[in-house]
Amino acid sequence: MNIPVIDFSPCNLGENSVLDEHIVDLGRQLKSSFTEIGFVYLKNTGITQEEVEQVMDISKTFFLQPVEMKVPFRRGSFANFPNHGWVSSEAESLNPRRPGDLKEAFNSMSFHNDIHWPSPAFEDRQLSFYQRCRQLSLRVLRVMAISLGLEPEVFLHAHRHIGGEKNGTTLRSLYYPPVNSELVKEDQLRCGEHSDYGSITLVFQGQAGGLQVLSTSGEYIPAPCIPGTVLINIADLMQRWTSDHFISAQQDFFIKPRHRSTGFCFPLLVTPVLVNLWLSSCNLMTTTSSPAATARTSTLL
Repeated sequence: MNIPVIDFSPCNLGENSVLDEHIVDLGRQLKSSFTEIGFVYLKNTGITQEEVEQVMDISKTFFLQPVEMKVPFRRGSFANFPNHGWVSSEAESLNPRRPGDLKEAFNSMSFHNDIHWPSPAFEDRQLSFYQRCRQLSLRVLRVMAISLGLEPEVFLHAHRHIGGEKNGTTLRSLYYPPVNSELVKEDQLRCGEHSDYGSITLVFQGQAGGLQVLSTSGEYIPAPCIPGTVLINIADLMQRWTSDHFISAQQDFFIKPRHRSTGFCFPLLVTPVLVNLWLSSCNLMTTTSSPAATARTSTLL
């Protein structure tokens, strides 16, 4: 089984409106992927490879600094935003049965003036990329709702505060440094097996790759970097909201035989406003209607 690649051109960020029949067609494709494997590649989203490489470059500059230069920005240094900031290698174990993950991270989840950033350029690139991913995630959520026969705005309303204090959506800059094979602990991975906890995740990978996805047959399949695409996956809350129609699959990031390779990965972990969780989940999938293609035009966000 391979992860499908879907052309998102009709709803890309350069479009202001789209024919409903095109949204319905996209919805059918997304629904098929999300019910069968929980992952899909989108191409022609409007987020360019140049934008991805720019945010990777500025993040690489930060991660390659000596540790003492990164410590002032460590996670937990910002009282009002405890998840914001730098995470050192082996500080996280996404699979608690394994040793700490061999990765560093920088979590960007607040752009308030009281947040101290490594540099103005770092802040600007992170903010710009965050906002672009926010726009794309809302368009994907709209198509997903339509694919399920729901009101187009149902997921958008729950995610209306992305980037604000009432929302925990986080852009993670993940750095997988070169590894000395003699120092790798038994059963240690770059990123342990896990499923994401929010609604959806947008993933932009570097060329080194290493991401694997657990298929419904119980086998891990590769999810390599495909330049010009974004990898979208369903997270746990969306699986719950859709009564298991959409699958939140496990994933990991293994250590390649070439341990000294360097990798980058930039997931945007999209979460809704928690106050809306119960109200939305009570009756989300009670409808049995199917979307019908028409000649009408919808305005995009």
